[in-house]
Amino acid sequence: MIDGFIKVAAATPKIKVADCEYNADRILELIHQAEENQVKVVVLPELCITGYTCGELFLQDTLLASALQQLERIIKETSDMEVLVTLGVPVCRNGKLLNTAAVIHKGKLLGLVPKRNLPNYSEFYEARYFMPGPETVEYISVFGQKVPLGTKLLFSCSNLPALTIGVEICEDLWVPMPPSVGHTMAGATLILNPSASDETTGKDIYRRDLIKMQSAKLVCGYIYADSGEGESTTDLVFAGHNLIAENGLLLKESKRFQNEFICSELDVQKLTNERRRMTTFSFSGAESYEFVNFSYGFTEPTETKLTRFIDKAPFVPGRKEERDRRCEEIINIQAYGLKKRLEHTGLKCAVIAISGGLDSTLALLVTCKAFDLLKLDRKGIVTVTMPCFGTTDRTYRNALSLAEQLGTDIKEIPIKDAVLLHFRDIGHDKDVHDITYENSQARERTQIIMDLSNKYNGLVIGTGDMSELALGWATYNGDHMSMYGVNASVPKTLVRYLVSYFAETTEDEKLRSVLLDVLDTPVSPELLPPVEGEIVQKTEDIVGPYELHDFYMYYILRFGFTPTKIYRLAVTAFDGMYDKDTILKWLKTFYRRFFSQQFKRSCLPDGPKVGSVAVSPRGDLRMPSDASAALWLNELNKIQG
Repeated sequence: MIDGFIKVAAATPKIKVADCEYNADRILELIHQAEENQVKVVVLPELCITGYTCGELFLQDTLLASALQQLERIIKETSDMEVLVTLGVPVCRNGKLLNTAAVIHKGKLLGLVPKRNLPNYSEFYEARYFMPGPETVEYISVFGQKVPLGTKLLFSCSNLPALTIGVEICEDLWVPMPPSVGHTMAGATLILNPSASDETTGKDIYRRDLIKMQSAKLVCGYIYADSGEGESTTDLVFAGHNLIAENGLLLKESKRFQNEFICSELDVQKLTNERRRMTTFSFSGAESYEFVNFSYGFTEPTETKLTRFIDKAPFVPGRKEERDRRCEEIINIQAYGLKKRLEHTGLKCAVIAISGGLDSTLALLVTCKAFDLLKLDRKGIVTVTMPCFGTTDRTYRNALSLAEQLGTDIKEIPIKDAVLLHFRDIGHDKDVHDITYENSQARERTQIIMDLSNKYNGLVIGTGDMSELALGWATYNGDHMSMYGVNASVPKTLVRYLVSYFAETTEDEKLRSVLLDVLDTPVSPELLPPVEGEIVQKTEDIVGPYELHDFYMYYILRFGFTPTKIYRLAVTAFDGMYDKDTILKWLKTFYRRFFSQQFKRSCLPDGPKVGSVAVSPRGDLRMPSDASAALWLNELNKIQG
């Protein structure tokens, strides 16, 4: 369970109503399947030993005795297994019948968690047979041993401290205050739900959303195992709709009407990290709970093979519909942020340097939208192209065409002579293409747009994106500086999709053509002279692929993962695209640059936050500029060794 990953499963046996021995056989088959797949937690449905649809048969001693007999058999036959099993069984207490979940591990009944909320409306009539379970934990005799029973019962793993398990049963989730709320506030990171939820039209959508939302609200893992084929169809049909969710993310879902066994890996470390970050996630009420300890049979943490999907582009939704919705939302956040700043300052002019590259293109498109919202003439947008040593014909033409198609005020100010004069003033050889050669151009451009903003009473719009800021790939007091940075929390991988979204949605064919060519242009600061008219200074050849850096940035800033865990996730996500040495090389580069370049982020201009990750010193990233990266790099050096 290295890195906090634990393999979990939800399974639906095909049962025969009231045939407990047959049902136990099918349950054992699924438990064996879980053990063979190295699953550590498996959940089976509500009352699966008897069947949920037994009706009046629940009042028969023969059925109840058989259920307990088969439960004892399951416990004994799984005594040498690592997997923790949760399944539904009816249990008598003080002459009353309880609908319980039995939690079993290594041949021991760890506890019985009764259902608290019994539905007795529409097609449900559980209160006819069962009593609500007590909250307060008490001990009852089962198979000659004292077993804890109660809804306030949690199961804590001794050798995986991040794993604490709570249980609620079916309807418990659907009420206004589910038991899982108390479970998680008392420390549970994983909620198990043995369920028998019949299928009606559209109910699967509600059920799926409910489970995803509950896991998100409670920052927990959630395993839901549903009854399926084999239950009585006298009045109802059960579809075996099993789900595994983690903090709002659906990791795995079964096909309905299939009685499937599904498994995935939960990241309990991620859940505890997220709770630590969220100061509003409060822990309380643990003193009213009984904690039952259990442990897995390993002395050293083992590695869980990852089968869950690791998105190589965590900032970009995979589905086009969701991606388009996200793009529209982000563009609105950027534009409305700028709109407010222009309204507050009373300015009707914006000044923006355009290069024909992705970032300045997005910034200009956003600025145009802000002006449209304010009903301002786009001629108030002063677009400035400033060709110099590295400018290519392609980017030069695209910059001019873009400004023209958008109806802005275009200014072309070549800076070659000014930069050469500056070289002479500071005694720099123009044939030495070092960082002085490059940054002098960037700072000259910034000086020009700042002075133009004074001349036209305008606001300088920043174009740099969050990926560049994370890497420090910006000239201090050059392109690093502006009066409002609309792209400041937009990662490079998302910039491309935002520009693509504009291209897809515009009705202007000429504008679309320019945008598509911008998208096809290599990312470059164009500060070194081209060779035969082609860009030679490609950013990703120098600092590494942005898709890797954005992946690293997401897991470092969003979840605080260790370097080794991020490396492991990257190896999985980018399998077949980058080899391990390449991933490790650029991960080291990211950490080195991220720490050493914090001073640039410490004095960032204002700009709107658009997602869950941002680097503003006034918002998400309060980090000392002189912090050492040694701990993180040392951990990565051990991987290489």
